[in-house]
Amino acid sequence: MAGTPQTASDDRDERSDPATEVFLAHRSLLFTVAYEMLGSAADAEDVIQETWLRWAAVDLDAVRDQRAYLVRITTRQALGRMRTLGRRRESYVGSWLPEPLLTAPDVAEDVELADSVSMAMLLVLETLAPTERAVFVLREVFDLGYDEIAEAVDKSPAAVRQIAHRARAHVAARRPRAVVSPAETRDALAAFQRAVETGDLQRLLDVLAPDVVLLGDGGGIKQAVPRPIVGADKVARVLTAGLGRVAAVVSLRPAQVNGHPALIIRLDGEIDTVVTVRIDDGLITGLYGVRNPEKLSHMERETILRR
Repeated sequence: MAGTPQTASDDRDERSDPATEVFLAHRSLLFTVAYEMLGSAADAEDVIQETWLRWAAVDLDAVRDQRAYLVRITTRQALGRMRTLGRRRESYVGSWLPEPLLTAPDVAEDVELADSVSMAMLLVLETLAPTERAVFVLREVFDLGYDEIAEAVDKSPAAVRQIAHRARAHVAARRPRAVVSPAETRDALAAFQRAVETGDLQRLLDVLAPDVVLLGDGGGIKQAVPRPIVGADKVARVLTAGLGRVAAVVSLRPAQVNGHPALIIRLDGEIDTVVTVRIDDGLITGLYGVRNPEKLSHMERETILRR
């Protein structure tokens, strides 16, 4: 069969095939696993394609737990892809940010899932080694047992427990200090939007933490800040100057991105930038602007994420 089955609405012959039915039933889960490990929807889709090719060749009668088996294939393919991505990102132009996803409201309703796919968390996960990231995601997000994870990452259960402990400590030291409610995020973004639209520098400073960090990802295709900008004064001036020049043709609209409120900036009707934030203690501590057009293809339609 060519290509990866996309949805349960594919033709009847595909739906009648047991391997396809099982794969389609778990596809959103597998995509979510791959995306959380890679931070890239495009690479996650490639991993799902590879998972399908291997799954299609499996003898289903020999598989005791189909979900676990599929997750194991996906994890192994994602680990292989992570090592390739590490080399690719060394030559990436400017700051690298995860690929944003337009998500449905039900993602935000699952607080743990939304937290795990937030831009802030995905950036924290980028600081883990590949195996640590896989173990953390499978254990903390998808609640897999240590034995299942051990099979997926080719380690002993005892080693997986140690890796999980180390990864949890690493993430805990770097993740946002508290779970932020959607309302808090919306309020901060609304204040940010008003400040940018009016060019009110003081209003913008009021919502930025003193040590706020601005990251922009243009991928060498679109202009973006070449390196992180730190400090409320510097960030506010860069934002007001940059958006002030194109204010007449720019529109800012709220959206659900990676399970959290965000802003979509359109220029002449086309998506130009997706802005997400990290909030600590009611102030914006991280501002992330994705401009690389190769990373904006999943912003035109909702992506289904599942645990």
